[in-house]
Amino acid sequence: MASQHVVVRARGVTKELPLGSTTVHALRGIDLDIYTGELVVIVGPSGSGKSTLLGLIGGLDTATSGTIEIDGVDITRLNEDQLTEIRNEKIGFIFQFFNLIPTLTALENVALPVQFARKPQFHPEKRAKELLTALGLKDRLRHRPAELSGGQQQRVAIARALANNPPLLLADEPTGNLDSESGAMVMDALERIRNQAGTTIVIVTHDAQIARHADRTIRLVDGLIANGRA
Repeated sequence: MASQHVVVRARGVTKELPLGSTTVHALRGIDLDIYTGELVVIVGPSGSGKSTLLGLIGGLDTATSGTIEIDGVDITRLNEDQLTEIRNEKIGFIFQFFNLIPTLTALENVALPVQFARKPQFHPEKRAKELLTALGLKDRLRHRPAELSGGQQQRVAIARALANNPPLLLADEPTGNLDSESGAMVMDALERIRNQAGTTIVIVTHDAQIARHADRTIRLVDGLIANGRA
């Protein structure tokens, strides 16, 4: 499914974090290319820099040095307003904690980002219904998060992340709060999205079982890619 078009390009990326009188070198020089339609899994021990790297790719934090391009745009040179626009247009986020709005139904949670984006090609409720149905939640449209299982809530979160049709989907421990059966359903859903829509998906995880879904697995150790460049 992957093409040779680069969606994510990182060069010489470092991230330093102050810790008291010392400095933690969270990332020590990352070179990375991720291509359209790839499903890439980033693994490594706790403290290896996985989530830090994902946050930098998503424009949620800034690198100490180096460059990160998203679809050819160097996001390390953008101001906060420009970063917000890139995140809204090009990136969907899935986290370990579902972060659904508890007072809204599944349909309303997914429709909300479409309403904010005001994309003329999408009618919010119609888009939300299409995504939730594709993720096996057609009979849960009017349910609020507390009425859904963990796996169902995560699939709602996936639909919300896809609401504005971003070319890049970033997932940080998306199965971390789920039992093995629910986790497998979530991974099957992500793989199906990649195959059907050509969405590029990058997943950070501790779960070795997730790697079997990947086109490519990147291992971080002490802030470096274990085999140098990916």
